[in-house]
Amino acid sequence: MNISERIIIGITGASGVIYGVKILSLLREKKNIETHLIISEPGKRNIEIETRYKVSEVEAMADFVYDDGNVGASVASGSFLTRGMVIVPCSIKTLSGIANSYATTLIARAADVTLKENRKLILVVRETPLHKGHLRLMSMAADMGACILPPVPAFYHHPETVDDIIHQTIGKIFDYFSIRHDLFKRWGSKPF
Repeated sequence: MNISERIIIGITGASGVIYGVKILSLLREKKNIETHLIISEPGKRNIEIETRYKVSEVEAMADFVYDDGNVGASVASGSFLTRGMVIVPCSIKTLSGIANSYATTLIARAADVTLKENRKLILVVRETPLHKGHLRLMSMAADMGACILPPVPAFYHHPETVDDIIHQTIGKIFDYFSIRHDLFKRWGSKPF
């Protein structure tokens, strides 16, 4: 496998863990992408609360799984080559750790490494409403090179199901990583 086809996926304790679960499920179908998963403890709790999945089922979708407390894992090193990382959903706590280079968890450390190595980092920040402190943290992370991609649904593709809404956001994530997909109808495509 080409090591540039590795993607690190972090799932944190914000609402919307289904985005992370669906990304793993969809990437599983793409045999050329190796997934490296880290789930925070609050992320694990939210999987049990918000979805019908067990944490073990979500972990089984990934090629490799790491404990969020293991800051010495391979994904914490710049010498571990990847295409980049997506944190989906990204809690404000995790955003704060990344924006302030306060890497006390593996998710924050892997994100920090992703930024320092000039690789793609997508933060799917899931919070609303946002106060000025949240916006400042997003701006700080963006200034360091992160892509801030909140799961804001579009409706030009006429979503009919919750999956349609989820897939549109995942499609935007795949676009950023140059991963081919047909998860939603693009603007200007017919018919509507």
